Amino acid sequence: MKECIVGVDIGGMSIKCIIIDKQGNSLIEGRIETGVEDGVEQVCENIVSLVRKLLWELKEYLPLGVGIGCPGLIDSKEGVVVYAANLKFKNVRLADYIEHALVLPVKITNDANAAALGEAVFGAGKQYEDSVTVTLGTGVGGGIVVGGKLFEGYRSAGAELGHMVIVKDGNQCSCGTKGCFEAYSSATALKKATREAMAAHPESRMWERYTLDTVSGKTAFDYEAVDQTAKEVVDSYISHLAVGLANIANIFRPQAILIGGGISGEGEHLLAPLRKEFSKLLFGGDSYAPVKLEKASLGNRAGALGAAALILD
Repeated sequence: MKECIVGVDIGGMSIKCIIIDKQGNSLIEGRIETGVEDGVEQVCENIVSLVRKLLWELKEYLPLGVGIGCPGLIDSKEGVVVYAANLKFKNVRLADYIEHALVLPVKITNDANAAALGEAVFGAGKQYEDSVTVTLGTGVGGGIVVGGKLFEGYRSAGAELGHMVIVKDGNQCSCGTKGCFEAYSSATALKKATREAMAAHPESRMWERYTLDTVSGKTAFDYEAVDQTAKEVVDSYISHLAVGLANIANIFRPQAILIGGGISGEGEHLLAPLRKEFSKLLFGGDSYAPVKLEKASLGNRAGALGAAALILD
């Protein structure tokens, strides 16, 4: 009988599931509403329901296990979601629940870790033994792969790359600390900086297409070539991003840092100037043990694929 592996990515709005074969080829994919408002048990039931539905479509395959990427603080060894604010989870024994319902082995990790593993095994990082994935979205997420294995830190509480402080007493972060990488390099931070710049500069050409309500992570990038205000926003953003990435590189010295999330959609428009700033801050320069900066390749499928890779491991 052919074998398959289940990968689940839990988001605040939807749960995604990808079932792959042992070579990483997608066999079937699906999603369901998370249902946070209906309570913890219903969220767990929604996971079970989605997995059962997809496995029913693949009756000729034998499932080897279920990997789950979940937001929040995760004790991956015990299979417990210690705390996930968006899901209203606190000390939820998620692995036990799913294992009992599906009668399959279950492994869980933080969703950013899962995305990093997905990129390392199936995506832009598969040619590297050591890689770090940094996602620039609502926040700044990250995951570290060393020697092909996830590095999660003590009790799986590490790799919170978005919450290293890059500016002492700097901008307020949602975590409660000031000056975090996330407070300068997330899409949220970029939009905030763009709004503030537009409000201070009514002559800016960004007003031609955008209002303060319609600003996006693309706004300043769209105008940086023709508008000084937009250029200053982009330059500041890239400068702070380079500092955070250089800190990561100088600590872990991976072969590559993979950039994902919404802002990565700028491609070389972002990466080309970012590499220049980054190389200035890289300890010892980039002639010995260079660190590549590349765009992540799996998009929003990285989390589910990485979760499946937990079972492959």
